Amino acid sequence: MKAETNERSSYSNLIYTALIISAVAIALTFPEPFTKIGDFPLKKLIVPLLQIIMLGMGTTMSIKDFEGVIKQPRAVFVGVSCHFLIMPLLGFTLANVFKFPPEIAAGVVLIGCSPSGLASNVMCFIAKANVPLSITVTTLSTLLAPFLMPALMTLLAGQFIEISFLKMMVEIMEIVILPVIIGLALNRIFHKSAVILNRIMPLISMAGIVLIVAIITAAGRDSLLTVGWTLALCVLIHNLTGFTLGYWSARIFGMDEQSCRTVAIEVGLQNGGLASGIAVQMGKVATVGLAPALFGPIMNTTGSLLATYWSQHPPKEVLDTEATPIKSVSSQDI
Repeated sequence: MKAETNERSSYSNLIYTALIISAVAIALTFPEPFTKIGDFPLKKLIVPLLQIIMLGMGTTMSIKDFEGVIKQPRAVFVGVSCHFLIMPLLGFTLANVFKFPPEIAAGVVLIGCSPSGLASNVMCFIAKANVPLSITVTTLSTLLAPFLMPALMTLLAGQFIEISFLKMMVEIMEIVILPVIIGLALNRIFHKSAVILNRIMPLISMAGIVLIVAIITAAGRDSLLTVGWTLALCVLIHNLTGFTLGYWSARIFGMDEQSCRTVAIEVGLQNGGLASGIAVQMGKVATVGLAPALFGPIMNTTGSLLATYWSQHPPKEVLDTEATPIKSVSSQDI
């Protein structure tokens, strides 16, 4: 049954990745349908779509998502710290090494300062990693985003473009925290109906992210055609180095293999949708929004490959658990 679920999740994730790559290719070839409908610019849909996605995240959350803080505080601290230290510093370093124009460089830093990607929990499940730790790190990094993203952007991206700490903080609160709180409330009030929401919202979120990527790609088509391959290489290095440094940082702290895999995935996967929303609010979606738009398809491709590879090489803890004999069930256990 577990193998069936694992295979289904892996298959769904590959479909999601293929849809994002297709969206980029179509939007580059035929940008007009993703630019505006009549006089309505489609980039205005990005923030509402993100709010719907974050609302969906809220409906799937509960107090249990924070149990990891109590059960494995050191692992949670390492995961969140590595995420907000490694990726922002990598983004800043790469932006300077590649010498991009200021607004595109700021986009590289922006994706690095974003919280964990929403697909990380599924990736960790496929990779036979520590899923409870993944859920806790994703949740905490998302809730910390309104404070840490503006601070890191001011510190690291301030040399490229002007950053307003307070304005960015309010915007992230509107995009992330408010919808999540409403989602949590809906989950609490309509608990039975939340099961249906949990089935529908992932599909809506998937469709929303694919549309967001297409809109940003179409909006930034001219810039992409100029720096596209170089920016794609930069984003790929950012992503792969994040996986590598995340894994080995966890190793240095003496964490088990499952948790090391989790930290690697949590560090390497970013919430590109949120970064795109911030770029829209800044009025620079066609430049600052390019790195987040490219990061989505790249991280989903590399993340899927890594998770699939790890699923075929289970950690020792999982093998030991699977080898443990299951006790017979007596009538008293029923």
